[in-house]
Amino acid sequence: MAKIMVQGTGSSVGKSILVAALCRIFKQDGYTVCPYKSQNMSLNSYITLDGKEMGRAQVLQAYAAGLEPEAFMNPILLKPSSDKQCQVVVNGKVHCNSSAQEYHNMKLMFADMLKENFEKLEKKFDIIVMEGAGSPAEINLRDRDIVNMGMAELVNAPVLLVGDIDKGGVFASLAGTMLLLNEDEKKRVKGTIINKFRGDVELLMPGIKMLEDIINRPSLGVVPFFTLQLEDEDGAVEFNKKVTNLIDIAVVKLPHISNFTDIDALKVEEDVSIRFITSVEEFGNPDLLIIPGSKNTIEDLMALRKSGLEECVKEYSKAGMVLGICGGYQMLGMSIKDPYEVETSQKEIEGMKLLDIETVFEKEKVTTRVQAFLQEKAMANVEGANVYGYEIHMGICSYGKEAKPLFNIVKKNGEEVSYADGAVNESGNVMGTYIHGVFDGIQYREYLVNRLREKKGILLKASKAYESLREKELDRLAEIVRESLDMNAIYESMGVKR
Repeated sequence: MAKIMVQGTGSSVGKSILVAALCRIFKQDGYTVCPYKSQNMSLNSYITLDGKEMGRAQVLQAYAAGLEPEAFMNPILLKPSSDKQCQVVVNGKVHCNSSAQEYHNMKLMFADMLKENFEKLEKKFDIIVMEGAGSPAEINLRDRDIVNMGMAELVNAPVLLVGDIDKGGVFASLAGTMLLLNEDEKKRVKGTIINKFRGDVELLMPGIKMLEDIINRPSLGVVPFFTLQLEDEDGAVEFNKKVTNLIDIAVVKLPHISNFTDIDALKVEEDVSIRFITSVEEFGNPDLLIIPGSKNTIEDLMALRKSGLEECVKEYSKAGMVLGICGGYQMLGMSIKDPYEVETSQKEIEGMKLLDIETVFEKEKVTTRVQAFLQEKAMANVEGANVYGYEIHMGICSYGKEAKPLFNIVKKNGEEVSYADGAVNESGNVMGTYIHGVFDGIQYREYLVNRLREKKGILLKASKAYESLREKELDRLAEIVRESLDMNAIYESMGVKR
């Protein structure tokens, strides 16, 4: 079994997407390959077929490897709920809520588990492509590291070091990172990769040669800046604020926004523009307003109230179309109660009162994969429209007299069930759901976007499958990266003969 680890000079340098590229390249070359990130910090999470939670970045990497995503690909997931607090998810299940210092103190407790689980993977796959987090040069955290060089040492993995030239200072970042590594760590680094380059590579070559002389490590390639319709790397998203197409979909960028990958499938629609808003001045007059998920629903609702955005939403809802997803759905209701102080010390808050539902936070988190149908009265002219996705929430909603369910869940973690999800108002223009990934399937996305087209007098269109587009884009990603890197050297660094 072979392994390779992609580490970076900092966050958002492109580690996640390069791991996805390598997974697809190795798969294309006939190897069984698995992505692995021991610890991920992200509010973009996913529920596996067996009801476990993992980071979304490893989901895309799993697809690139031709695998169904599983929690062992991301055994530790940190979900920040404030600047100093986070929820710790271990092997797909909530382990605890912790401060940054508390988690730092407990990290070494997980080392044996990570090593044991990794050794099991070594027996199942030809190649494991590992991803680090942040930078290996965070020397203040080095003594308890389980995600960068600490993890590489634990399983004896060679390392590729990636720098982002688009931010500037890439040579200093690569050289400075190597400077701060100890001698054993430096030996693990088999070469460097410069990512997100724009321009003529020949102009870069003198700098690359000088860098190789300074750090005594080869350059393994320069990856160009590219734009593909794939999920953004965790934390690396550029939240667009401009209307760039006929249909204007505005997404409220909450302070604790989570699972904003729910919006990605809408990018498949060629006449749709997605922008993010944070203030009253940016609100405008969108064709659809989406309030996404939140890791701290109560605090985010208070922030909307304070900023004046809540009043904008209420006024807009008189004629416009509003969709709330998970935490956004809860905000649209009459009230949110937190009797066990799951999210905050504030035990109750009034909602926007746009949907006749009430939310109560429970102690246990709901993590399920679901399939659903639009309720007949909410469907209008659509029959048998099906939806699939996943639920991740602590809140349980109850319906008032003026709320009707938006969906009917018919499968939960593979078992046949029948229960209501979400809500829609009497006018049909304010909707909410707990289903993440609600746009990934064709039917609901096509139904909703065609409602917007009809309202604007635009020709109705059939939607494209998001999954088939993703596969094509992953192949294109692999092509770009394969052409940019010295793959022979990378195979050699893993001890694999081609």
